[in-house]
Amino acid sequence: MSNIPYRTHLSEEDIPRYWYNMQADMKDKHDPFIHPGRLDPVVYEDLQPVFCDELIKQEVNTTDRLIEIPEGIREVYKIYRPSPLCRAYNLEKALGTPAKIYYKFEGNNTSGSHKLNSAVAQVYYAKEQGINHLTTETGAGQWGTALAMASKLYGVDLTVFMVKVSFHQKPYRKAVIETFDGKIIASPSETTEVGRMLLAQDPTTSGSLGMAISEAIEMAVKTPNSRYVLGSVLNQVLLHQSVIGVEAKTAFEKIGDYPDIIIGCAGGGSNLGGLIAPFMGDKLQGKTNPYFIAVEPASCPTMTRGRFAYDFADTGRVTPLTKMYTLGCDFKPSSIHAGGLRYHGMSPIISKLYHDGHLDEARSYGQNACFEAALQFAQTETILPAPESSHAIKAAIDEALKCKETGEAKTILFGLSGTGYFDMSAYMQYRSGAMVDYIPSDEELNESLQHLPKIPGIQE
Repeated sequence: MSNIPYRTHLSEEDIPRYWYNMQADMKDKHDPFIHPGRLDPVVYEDLQPVFCDELIKQEVNTTDRLIEIPEGIREVYKIYRPSPLCRAYNLEKALGTPAKIYYKFEGNNTSGSHKLNSAVAQVYYAKEQGINHLTTETGAGQWGTALAMASKLYGVDLTVFMVKVSFHQKPYRKAVIETFDGKIIASPSETTEVGRMLLAQDPTTSGSLGMAISEAIEMAVKTPNSRYVLGSVLNQVLLHQSVIGVEAKTAFEKIGDYPDIIIGCAGGGSNLGGLIAPFMGDKLQGKTNPYFIAVEPASCPTMTRGRFAYDFADTGRVTPLTKMYTLGCDFKPSSIHAGGLRYHGMSPIISKLYHDGHLDEARSYGQNACFEAALQFAQTETILPAPESSHAIKAAIDEALKCKETGEAKTILFGLSGTGYFDMSAYMQYRSGAMVDYIPSDEELNESLQHLPKIPGIQE
């Protein structure tokens, strides 16, 4: 056996002091956000009613490679960071592969996921600005849980709009959010004007992240001293999540290795973007050339079957228009268990990197194949992965089996973005054979894509 430990533990001193901003090293930046009314680029003042001031600055910062992490945020990071880089020796043995499989484990906190990295930062800046109420959306519940934890820690009130299907699938997520005094509402709801409109259109809808975003934004702008915070997609969120990749790179330096292949699940892009950030920086600067793989559900194939175009980030069509890979803001994904990946769009940074060929590949899998991989991982590595993370595990296993065929001892890194202990109904469904894969037809995708917004001179 190799002398590389199962877990490469970093010390408190290894917690990053700076977030890494990929945009600074991107020769071609992503296209500007477009104001939905004026149809011209969004300016700072347009975002102030919705987001905290410091977060807006981070959102539009395309020049500073390193952005200092305030000590008040690092002090909270010290509660659960740094997270370990783990070598999956038992999985390697089970696969009979010469590949070295590593995973960065982000489930070592009560939220059970990487989401706390950005939640802490966003609530910190809200508190510094004197904001006393925040709103957000959540899919599977990891983001809502993380934000409830951070909000309680900093003494800020929180309202969470949770996608209705996940609200009913994952009652224990709801319970954890309420444990930290977060208020949670199943979306779409009768609470907001846009929620009532969506319910009038389809009273039986299971909801979507796009719908929940619309409700959360409406409440934020109509509530005094309130702001909206988002757990994925935005540039600021990928910035905060870069602590994952920065720590991973430090750990690889300690063991004298470097990944050939880097894999992350992709819903809105936060976990993937955070994991690949410093390694992508190396690639953009011409230092190394790792192979990057984004993995998404076949039922919500944003990058693999979507269109690179301007679209609304929400179903209610109130957000700025964003150039990204999208299935159309009207797309209603099926009720798969990987609720955190059920989003019609993709981070503008990730979209641009993929469109320009820096992010090498996007692939999709059905949920049965992902749960099969999750079970094999759990039985060999003793950690029960989140349904979202199982997509990255499936791709890592496939790449390791390719190495078995070729005899190449490649180094594979994937993001274990969270744990699946609140997803036992999904595992039970898979084990019973009742889990169903759903792949939308071309006709279904074209139905939503044909309603993409028209922007004179840009997208007509």
